[in-house]
Amino acid sequence: MGWKAAEKLVKHWKILRGDNVMIIRGKDKGETGIIKRVIRSQNRVIVEGKNLVKKHIKQGQGHEGGIFSIEAPLHVSNVQVLDPVTGKPCKIGYKYLEDGSKVRVSRGLAASEAIIPRPEILKERRKPRPNIVGPKDTPIDLVLEKTYDAKTGIGMPDL
Repeated sequence: MGWKAAEKLVKHWKILRGDNVMIIRGKDKGETGIIKRVIRSQNRVIVEGKNLVKKHIKQGQGHEGGIFSIEAPLHVSNVQVLDPVTGKPCKIGYKYLEDGSKVRVSRGLAASEAIIPRPEILKERRKPRPNIVGPKDTPIDLVLEKTYDAKTGIGMPDL
């Protein structure tokens, strides 16, 4: 039995994979952890080592059976990002710097308006890009071939 898709999805996600968060509701209230996974179709996040539940797994071919503890998803409204300066939970806002870059900042009563950096783990891709040329990939020499010259009009298709 899995979670149903959320009826009303969060449009603008402010919590990202790798953020340091505090759980503000539930059995692990007050504990902090790092976001391991974000499930946007269900408005849920999985926090490393928190909200553990027992899962009974039947023995099958190639794996042992037994009772295991796994991390269950939490609703995104039950976690808040920690302020990097004060260490307290805060809301997230956005601000543009002088150079034009958009950054996340802490908001709220106990917030320090400090910049919340993007997690380093987001620079790594979960699914690496394939480096192998497939049958439907265009060869690089055909891609770089110049087929139209704007000055002379050579290569213009007949319309």
